Parts: sequence; structure tokens; C-alpha cells
Amino acid sequence: MDKLEMGVRRFGHVNWLGLKTLAMREILRFTSVWTQTLLAPLVTAGLFLLIFSIAIGPSRGEVMGVPFINFLAPGLMMMTVIQNAFANTSSSIVISKVQGNIVDTLMPPLSPIEMVLGYLAGGVARGVVVATAILLALALFLQIVPVHIFWTFTFVVFGGAFMGAIGIVAGIFANKFDQMAAITNFIVTPLAFLSGTFYSVDALPPALRSLTHFNPVFYLIDGARYGVIGTSDSAPLLGLAVVSGTTLVLVFIAWMMIKTGYRLKN
Repeated sequence: MDKLEMGVRRFGHVNWLGLKTLAMREILRFTSVWTQTLLAPLVTAGLFLLIFSIAIGPSRGEVMGVPFINFLAPGLMMMTVIQNAFANTSSSIVISKVQGNIVDTLMPPLSPIEMVLGYLAGGVARGVVVATAILLALALFLQIVPVHIFWTFTFVVFGGAFMGAIGIVAGIFANKFDQMAAITNFIVTPLAFLSGTFYSVDALPPALRSLTHFNPVFYLIDGARYGVIGTSDSAPLLGLAVVSGTTLVLVFIAWMMIKTGYRLKN
């Protein structure tokens, strides 16, 4: 067998069947427990909206030219999307490592990038399903319909990919559930809550406003807001560029971690 033949896998440059199988496994992980992974986030987002509408909604006035609840809704939707995308990829890897069956994913003839894409498919799919459910509920109960449906789902997909990639990196790094909880509490939650979900960054002091623009989640929240209500703090193209660039960096890090077997093969 010559060198060229040795460099080509028998099923081609891309193992489409293996990639599809891994992606379907990750999707079935959350659809099989839909009350926990799909219904619970919908209820949580609804409770947030209810509490804010009762507590400060009537007295808050308009924000960016729309009622406060309309301003808040897309931010809550995106926050729910990224939290679920992160949970899907990170929990899948950590549970496999703790239970000792991560080898079942490492042994099949999947390249590192195929493994990354397979895990990401589950995170993005969960984010899209959650976003769709929330948007349907917003349209049904609050008559909030996305102004730019294309931009809305573009940022939902990129939000799922961005936080799904963080989940892969975090899942590989963490060897125990308490390490995973620390990453969630001290990295993921602050990124989500300090991103303009509950306020416009124009209301912040100049120093905090500038700092917020270094948070990629801000652009996800802002992009979703533009898609749903048609207004935002920054240009959607800028947000898309920042998020896509950051996601590529995270995917590269995840690829390197899987390629080297970091915390996976020992």
C-alpha cells in the first residue's frame, strides 16, 4: 500500500455515517428527556418574564422604543439557548468521563473535527428547538413576532455553536461534576447575566459599557434582540463577525484538545 492510500480512510475523507451517528446520539440525549431539557427552560423563561412584568414592567417604561417586556423577551430567549447548548455538550462529555464510557466515542473511526462537529450538532439542535418553543410562546401569549426571522435564527444557531464549543472545552477540561459546576457558576453564568439581557448597555457607565463589548454573549443577546424587535445596541453584522470569529477559535481549541487526547486518554 503506497503512502497516498494509507492517508485516505476507506470511507472517504469525511466519515459521514459516523458523524451522523454521533450527532443523532447527541440529539436523542435531550429529546428522550424533553421535560427536563425542553419544557423546563420554557417554563423558566416564562417565569422570568412573569416576575419582571409584575415587579417592574408597568413602571419601567419603554426601552429602545419598545415596552420593557418586549425588550426583555429576546434576551431571555438567547440566554436560555446558550445555557442549554452549553449544558448539552458539556454534560455529555463529563458524564461519559465519569462513567468511564468515553472510550465508546473515542474508539470509532472519527477524526477530531468530526467529533467536535458531532457534539456541536447536538448543542445547536437543542438551542434551535428551545428558541422555537419560546418564540411560539411569545407569539401566542404576548403577540411578539420576530421582525427579522432570518437574523433571529442566525444568531440562535451561532449562539448554540458558540456556547456548545465552550461546553466541549469545559467538558474535556473537567474531570468531576464539581469542576463543571465551578465553570458554570464562575464563567458561563456571569457571561450570560452581564451581557445586556436585562438592560440596554447605553444605561451603563462608559467604562462598563466598553467592557461589555468584549463579551461575545453581548453580541448574541443584541443580535437576537435585533431579530425579534428590530433594534439593537450594535450592528448585527459586527455581532455576527465577533461571534463567528470567537466560535472558530473555540472550535480550534476543542479540536486540539481531542486531537492530543487532553484529559480524555488518561
